[in-house]
Amino acid sequence: MGKLIKNHWARLIVLTAAAYQVAASIEGFFWPKIFWDFLTKNLDGAVKPVPALQILNLVLGLFALAFEWPIRPFAGTTIHRSIEARLVIYPLSALCCLLMYQSTNPGIYYTIAMGVYFWAYSEGEIVCPEPWTLPKRSARGPVKV
Repeated sequence: MGKLIKNHWARLIVLTAAAYQVAASIEGFFWPKIFWDFLTKNLDGAVKPVPALQILNLVLGLFALAFEWPIRPFAGTTIHRSIEARLVIYPLSALCCLLMYQSTNPGIYYTIAMGVYFWAYSEGEIVCPEPWTLPKRSARGPVKV
């Protein structure tokens, strides 16, 4: 058996969260609701009459999909290979998700994925230039994954 490649696992979690976030933001256009409206009505302005939070969730979800299942010009770039960039961007996505009622589950998924990405980062994993591949072995021996 091989080792668990944590950045691939986190990538799958983020892809699930991003797809769910896009669907939830589209649903939010039709039924706008803040998750925390049982505590305060001050946040209702974020979803109606102007759907700012829904638009932000849609943009962040599409960005996460493009980031994790990279489109050709984006794959292999420095920003795509950076786990640190993911650890900066995904807390914002999780916060936006946790504010809107329809997208609380993706917010939890993003939080779990951030934990797995941090685990991968702390063990020194790298994201390969070509998506869904393993690091190449050097002539000296195996590469630490």
